[in-house]
Amino acid sequence: MSKRDLKKYLTELTKGQLEEQLIELYEKFSPVKVYYDFVFNPKEDKLLQESKVKISHEYFPVKKPNAKWRPRAKMRRSVAQKIIKHFIMLGVDPFIIADLMFYNIEIAQTYSANNYIKQELFYKSIFNSFEQAVNFVISNGIFAEFKARIEAVYQQTLQQKWKNRYDFEAILDKIDI
Repeated sequence: MSKRDLKKYLTELTKGQLEEQLIELYEKFSPVKVYYDFVFNPKEDKLLQESKVKISHEYFPVKKPNAKWRPRAKMRRSVAQKIIKHFIMLGVDPFIIADLMFYNIEIAQTYSANNYIKQELFYKSIFNSFEQAVNFVISNGIFAEFKARIEAVYQQTLQQKWKNRYDFEAILDKIDI
């Protein structure tokens, strides 16, 4: 069904029929419920804090009470990417999304500052996140607010002597920082 056909169908329904269909969608489909729960009660700050905790646990897992061993860091970029995609789908403020994007990079750099990482994929992945974050802030017109954090991420790549630090530098050259 095309968008035009859907509009035509919806105009033929009464207000009561529309309400019934929306309630049915809300009850049947979890993404619809999540969307409407967010629209009517955003709590963006709480959502951001919970997301930051999830991301930080990827690098700094919490030892469970009564556990004899401490879990290893999983360092999965996909966890943060999934959260960021969810925020975009919900229509969260771009400033909050960008904050989360840079937090993901910064927590990974904090981890790598204290731990040797031999997987090249880790560095490539963080670079991809950095490139996406920079493009996101530029496209949303909030670059000025994140300029200092962009520079700080780059400085960390230099300080930690990342092998792909020149890729980060190439992005900064493109945007003239």
